[in-house]
Amino acid sequence: MPRGALQRGAAAAILAPNREPMMHSAIPRRAASAATPPLPAAEASAQQAPARGPLVWRDMDQAALDAAYDQGAYAPNRDQVLGRYASNSALARAAMGAPQREAYGSAAIEQLDIHRTSAAAPAPVLIFIHGGAWRGGLARDYAFPAECMLRAGVHFVVPDFAAVQDMGGDLLPIAQQICQAVAWVARNAAGFGGDPGRIFIAGHSSGAHMAAVALTTDWSGWGLAADVLKGGLLVSGLYDLRGARLSARSRYVNFTDAMEEALSPQRHIARLHAPVMVMHGSLETPEFQRMARDFARDVAAAGKPVQAIRGEGYNHFEIIETMANPYGLVGRVGLAMIGV
Repeated sequence: MPRGALQRGAAAAILAPNREPMMHSAIPRRAASAATPPLPAAEASAQQAPARGPLVWRDMDQAALDAAYDQGAYAPNRDQVLGRYASNSALARAAMGAPQREAYGSAAIEQLDIHRTSAAAPAPVLIFIHGGAWRGGLARDYAFPAECMLRAGVHFVVPDFAAVQDMGGDLLPIAQQICQAVAWVARNAAGFGGDPGRIFIAGHSSGAHMAAVALTTDWSGWGLAADVLKGGLLVSGLYDLRGARLSARSRYVNFTDAMEEALSPQRHIARLHAPVMVMHGSLETPEFQRMARDFARDVAAAGKPVQAIRGEGYNHFEIIETMANPYGLVGRVGLAMIGV
């Protein structure tokens, strides 16, 4: 398929409309009989609540919305966990050996890491799309789940792809790259011992968003079967871009109506041909939790197989670490989805 096909299709898309009151008791007492009456409830509430601006999205003003799309506001250990991604990936590569590196496109960034299982061929393949708010992350720092998958007999493939700031703020070319990577795996799986009939996709955060885009792509334009992907593991993703577009993320993503429509998987569930596992942590922003619930609800309403799973006690960055353990939350769900 020509590289610009996804962009052209997107340009034709149509945008869908879319405490109890405090008692005032902290004054000097002049006499035992001088009781001070409580403030009216509305006045007391106004003294407690911070000033709010006009509502921008659902029940949020701009400050609340910006925080809702900034996981760091809810995860004070973000930098430590991201550091673990890299260090644990280095340990995994030391244990498994270097991955097979292949180009899926012509640009320098368009390469992928194939961590190959030693299980007998043909073995299932899991493509993992990393997160990073669409603007960061490298495949080498997302090898930490690979050892769990390899020991279970699953090839683990992690593509690299462009950062949005290198695409002039446009997410559409990144979606195109993800689809290119999936198509490459489908056409070349047999060459590295993979089973073309058992290709699955997983993603975390903005990677879960792009994995959901892939799951709702019309693959006929790529010369592939509609069900080329046999299942999706979506962890802490975004499934409709309207809220993100209204948030501070618009400072580095140049959202357009066409982009919002084309890359909002919740609006394209009719093109979903695989079971999906939709997961989120209980300590994520309320907006990310809502998006997961709403997407799973709409998939179920469409009569398609879906499981909605809430990970208790995990924030946005911690939950994906459990994919490295076959007895961890995401690892267990992922292996069950693949059937190993």
